[in-house]
Amino acid sequence: MNKMSTASNTNTTHSRPRLPDWLRLELPTSATFTQTNSLIEDLGLHTVCESAKCPNRWECWSRGTATFMIAGDRCTRACKFCAVDTRKPLELEADEPQRVAAAAKRMGLKHVVITAVARDDLDDGGADHFRRTIEAVRRSCPESTLEVLVPDFNDNDEALERVLSARPHIFNHNVETIRRLTPRVRSRATYERSLSVLSKVKEQCGDQIHTKSGLMLGLGESEGELFETLRDLRSIDCDLLTLGQYLQPTLKHLPVERFVTPAEFDHYREVAEEMGFVHVASGPLVRSSYHAEEAPLPPGRQESPR
Repeated sequence: MNKMSTASNTNTTHSRPRLPDWLRLELPTSATFTQTNSLIEDLGLHTVCESAKCPNRWECWSRGTATFMIAGDRCTRACKFCAVDTRKPLELEADEPQRVAAAAKRMGLKHVVITAVARDDLDDGGADHFRRTIEAVRRSCPESTLEVLVPDFNDNDEALERVLSARPHIFNHNVETIRRLTPRVRSRATYERSLSVLSKVKEQCGDQIHTKSGLMLGLGESEGELFETLRDLRSIDCDLLTLGQYLQPTLKHLPVERFVTPAEFDHYREVAEEMGFVHVASGPLVRSSYHAEEAPLPPGRQESPR
């Protein structure tokens, strides 16, 4: 009897809070979703849509878009917010860049987003694999714009230069949360290192590239701390911003402290725009690559029409 009572209490303690109405989704039915799913399976590719349990997977795949996740589906870090598997990674697949390029071409993507797991087991953190993938996609889809969402590469200058040598249009690296919560939320990463990465990219590339970053809200940050983070990003000329609601992927991950209302997200977008961000996506279901194609091109890179 006592054991049953204890189990019941444990489940209650660790259960996830009920989602508010604005986070309840109706899953669309679309032939395009099935086609996208089949294409990704046929080419043996990973997507952050699946691995990170993104709530927008149904919508994006039904629109024929996806964010490709390269370098495997096993991450060397164990961030407390992320659903991607943490295990010893497998060897890089030499033909993966070509498979990503083939998928982008068959899907007719005008804007291609490429991300990856953290690969701290590799000397360059997987940077050269990013370079080869970007170059393969550009050869296959020369009219497409290219966005990368990268780990911090441990702030390795040579690794950053390898990625930048392939000339992506948008360089995205998420700070994820405010300074105070970073040690609790992120594994191995530091707030200052993320700012350093974004700062170096902007200093090296100027108006040839747009830098981008994003935060999850609802982890316990205050409004003042959020605005401080936005000021930090603008101080290093970060151009693009995403703000979205953190959702607990499993009971092993950090709990949601608060559900931020749509009205608050609208307010934060207005504040960010007043601070000078070129483009801001802010809403409960916004994620790093959600409707990424809507962001403007950097002023020094207008050669790829959309």
